[in-house]
Amino acid sequence: MSFELLRKIIGGILLVSIVAIGFSKPVQQYIQLPKEITLFEGQEFSFQKSQPVSAEVKDDNLSVSVDDADNTVSLNAKKYGKNEMLLELAGFPIKKVDVNVLKDFKVIPGGQSIGVKLNTVGVLVVGHHQVNTQEGKQSPGEAAGIKVGDIITKINGKQIEKMSDVAPFVQEAGESGEPLKLEISRESGKMSTELKPQKEKGEEKYKLGLYIRDSAAGIGTMTFYHPQSKRYGALGHVISDMDTKKPIVVEDGQIVRSTVTSIEKGSNGDPGEKLARFSSDKEVIGDITRNSPFGIFGTLNREIENGVMDKALPIALSHQVKEGPAQILTVVDNDEVKLFDIEIVSTIPQKFPATKGMVIKVTDKELLEKTGGIVQGMSGSPIIQDGKVVGAVTHVFVNDPTSGYGVHIEWMLNEAGIDIYEKEEQKAS
Repeated sequence: MSFELLRKIIGGILLVSIVAIGFSKPVQQYIQLPKEITLFEGQEFSFQKSQPVSAEVKDDNLSVSVDDADNTVSLNAKKYGKNEMLLELAGFPIKKVDVNVLKDFKVIPGGQSIGVKLNTVGVLVVGHHQVNTQEGKQSPGEAAGIKVGDIITKINGKQIEKMSDVAPFVQEAGESGEPLKLEISRESGKMSTELKPQKEKGEEKYKLGLYIRDSAAGIGTMTFYHPQSKRYGALGHVISDMDTKKPIVVEDGQIVRSTVTSIEKGSNGDPGEKLARFSSDKEVIGDITRNSPFGIFGTLNREIENGVMDKALPIALSHQVKEGPAQILTVVDNDEVKLFDIEIVSTIPQKFPATKGMVIKVTDKELLEKTGGIVQGMSGSPIIQDGKVVGAVTHVFVNDPTSGYGVHIEWMLNEAGIDIYEKEEQKAS
């Protein structure tokens, strides 16, 4: 047999072996591992192995161990930085995984009931009304093309910040007969229009034919507080105007403590509600700078405690949350924060921000007896799993008040302007 023929035979055998390894079930299991894993300092990531496999890491900020007795491979994140893990089977590389270790990061979970007051940019148009003039009923605002949901930002070139800014312009224009020059902000963009106020029959006051509002108030639940930056997140969903059903464009706002006075229990087709009042001292505990699909955000001017979990806890990224038992922190009586059992029914590892990342179900008998499940005002209640803050309650299922959606904490932190990846990015740049 010639040397060349022998070489081809050996090469063919090796090729068959490699193909056989590549298509074996255990190898497919490793190939299906994610291409990238993100961990915080001190965290561990483990996965099952079904055949002898060796694992190596590039740098010492990460350690890897293979336990043949338990059939597991474990990664231990020791120090922040980028790394990679290489898995080999029978001497052949079968999978490379990039591992990103982030700086240790913790937040203090909330659960407190809070009162919310939002001040809009300009004044919000929430409806039209007919002015009973000498010529008949008409709405000057509607005739000027102003729609419900529009925001009046300027009148005659002057900035409008609150409702009391509007009245002097209206009366002056009515008496002079000159139309008001309005600047409007709406979803499709900015526009200008002219509006001529009309006098109500039998009165001396001129009117716009518009219902307007410059603030909104309500209650919700604090989600987290970051002690280093003083930033917080709450609610887990956007605040919309009750009349226009559109998100409120925030100029500024405040949060205060609130006390739950009673609960309207939820039932199928009828979501319940926490009834609450602002605390009597009305002490402002923080500002509101952002109203987004992920909640309200701003800075606290003082530290707050829930009396249950007042130490900072680590967080879980979306891919680290798992189905199974968890708990929420919330208030159902006065201002006492309590821990209640829930089940995370499903969770989606998300690469990009999304408001509905988890489906949760209330399993706690006490909470079910008291509220029927998830009720309005409970939005923002932090979800705790395995000693980590993983997200917040957002919406209830109308036809099943025991269940609802949760948002991953990762995206609320992002909206609060807290970049958990920042230090590593700076190091890498």
